[in-house]
Amino acid sequence: MSRTCRYLVLAVVLSLGSACSILPQAEPADVYRLPSAHVSRAAPQSTVASWSLRLNKPLASDALNNPKIAVVPQGNLISSYKGARWSDPAPLLLRNRMLDAFQLDGRVPQLSADDSNLQADYELAGELQAFQSEYSADGLVVVIRYDARLVQGRNQRILASRRFEVRQPLGDKQVPAVVSGFGAASDRLMAQLVDWTLAQLQPKNQ
Repeated sequence: MSRTCRYLVLAVVLSLGSACSILPQAEPADVYRLPSAHVSRAAPQSTVASWSLRLNKPLASDALNNPKIAVVPQGNLISSYKGARWSDPAPLLLRNRMLDAFQLDGRVPQLSADDSNLQADYELAGELQAFQSEYSADGLVVVIRYDARLVQGRNQRILASRRFEVRQPLGDKQVPAVVSGFGAASDRLMAQLVDWTLAQLQPKNQ
């Protein structure tokens, strides 16, 4: 190889190395699971449902359908906490939390999720309208808002619908405390959602 060719090769290698050094580096992030109190209730045998229920991942806007931990610092501005993210997008977190809640409750043993594509007597679906912390005059609060729909499995007829909203005040603005607030808020939401689902469907099957 001539001296000129060696210089050209060296110049290309150096230019590639300098290009790699100026590429933006991925920001390291702490990955959080959605915590849960895992409080279960013993279900008397007489109250165990004979029907099956499929839990569908809720629909959500692009602002929520990602692993970012959303925060509304003021007005209609939505942002996210730097250096922290969820282990999964928010709708999947909530769907999996629903599955945990119904399993721990024990009154609906025949459960499935939408990604398994199993047929069920009923489906619980809906839209996730809010899954964020918000700053207000009263301080920082976690807000989870879920529009639920109970649907007949065989014909997709809507049987009942309800908006659930939980607001969990926070005394600490640090990310671990915010994550704990999401866990407490989701526990409260799940308790309401499980009881509502049973109240709607048990009378139809008696």
